[in-house]
Amino acid sequence: MRARFGRRSGQFKEGLEMENSEGSQVFYPPLLPSKVDLRQVTIIPHNEWKRIQESLDSLTREAACLRAERKAKKEMHFRSQDIVKHWTNTYAGMKEQKLRGKKQRDEELEAERRMLDMEEAADKQGERKKAIERAKQYQFYQTERVKTFHSGLLLSRVMKERDAQIEFQKNKIKSDKTWEEQLKHNIEQAFKEEQEKADKRYRDRVALANDHLKQIKEHEEEKERKKKEENKDAEEIKRQNALYDIEMKKKLERKQEEIRENRRLFFEYMNDKNIIKAIEQQQQAEEDEKIRNLIKAKKRLTQMKNEKEAETKRLMEERRERINNFLSKLIKEKLDNEDLIIARDIAEAEAEKEKRDRERYENNKAELKEIADYRANVMKSKEEEERQRKINAKEHLMDILKADKIFVEHEREQKCKVDEERREVQDAHIQQMAKNKLNTKLLKEEEVDYCRLTAAIAVEKEKEFQDYAKEVIKSESQSTEKYIYPLVKAVQEGPGCGHGPVLVDRGGLRPSYQATDVTGVQLPFYNSQGSKYNNYQKSKGRLGFTW
Repeated sequence: MRARFGRRSGQFKEGLEMENSEGSQVFYPPLLPSKVDLRQVTIIPHNEWKRIQESLDSLTREAACLRAERKAKKEMHFRSQDIVKHWTNTYAGMKEQKLRGKKQRDEELEAERRMLDMEEAADKQGERKKAIERAKQYQFYQTERVKTFHSGLLLSRVMKERDAQIEFQKNKIKSDKTWEEQLKHNIEQAFKEEQEKADKRYRDRVALANDHLKQIKEHEEEKERKKKEENKDAEEIKRQNALYDIEMKKKLERKQEEIRENRRLFFEYMNDKNIIKAIEQQQQAEEDEKIRNLIKAKKRLTQMKNEKEAETKRLMEERRERINNFLSKLIKEKLDNEDLIIARDIAEAEAEKEKRDRERYENNKAELKEIADYRANVMKSKEEEERQRKINAKEHLMDILKADKIFVEHEREQKCKVDEERREVQDAHIQQMAKNKLNTKLLKEEEVDYCRLTAAIAVEKEKEFQDYAKEVIKSESQSTEKYIYPLVKAVQEGPGCGHGPVLVDRGGLRPSYQATDVTGVQLPFYNSQGSKYNNYQKSKGRLGFTW
């Protein structure tokens, strides 16, 4: 055996091992297991052995290096984020500042909106109060009393306008000189007022134009300032975009590397998955075989059970057949014994008949004797019964008298009970009458309270109407007192607007009287000034009388 891989070609040196063992007393453990043929061993240099190990463990080391590198980059990324988190000159910092500014502006706008909502709520509350007041005023104006008063007001104004037109027609025939002077004065006055209004409008337009020019200038300055800020923001955004593109390229390269690594891991995972799937299929086949064996065992048990049930049924049939045979035999034996029983019964019946005839003769003889004794006893018992009947009749009479006495007593008690019930019903009727009287009194009091409250409300409404009427009459009487008679008359008519008399105890209401027919209309009001036919003779002639 020649040495290879590290030693020159040639024979092994003999006695080398003996020299080492003899020259040194240090014992080394054997490098090879026992019973190993050294001629079948290959010697590999250390460098070659290291290269083989590195080729076998390269994937594990590469994965560990990649994990360490990824972990270091992730930690560096977190440190970078912690460092630049509070910088204001970065893209993220500027974005955060803008977001904070936007949030602050939103809060200010929300506060302004809240103030506007509060003001709007207060305005709506005021509008609701005004609407309620208008509704109350409209309801007051829709009452019949106010409508009548307004009718009188319209009549007074119509009368006033009519007299004014009559007066105007009278004054129209006067000379036109005064009218021309007045017209000229009015024209001059109107021209002067128009000139003053035109000057005022011109001044207002000039002031408004100056305000507009000032606002235009301010808007242009604001636009120029915003444009400079936008240019500055655009340059900063462009620089940030360039940095972002560089970072994205690096990120894309890292992502491609991760994709390649994931693809390799995926292929390894699929290989392992196929192996596991084959193992699972083998286990499934074994489980299916177990299930089939179990099904076969169940079928065998079912078959054994059916055979056992058939055997049990057969035994039951045999037992039933034996019982039927035994019963048939027993019935046959019974029929054979019936003839003997009938002959014996006939002999016994004849002996019984003779015995019965003999007994009947003796019984007849005894009965005749008993009849004679019975007749004597009956006569004696009838006498005793008659005597006992008289005693019982007497006792029965005493019982009837006693029962009559008890009945009379019971009737007396029933009468007392009926009288007591009648008195109770009478007391209940009296209480009910008192209660009804009290309820009637309470209803009258409630009606009086209602009338009093109605009168108070009517007085309050009348006071309100009188105040309103006084104000209107006062305002109308300032111009003239000649045409306020319809208003005064409408005020004096009283509430109710009817044609009946004024009810003082009902708040001064003036009721209406309706017709008794189905129409139910209000009866007319006639203020008669006396009969046209006061002459009796003319009345007779008008009616057709001649005497």
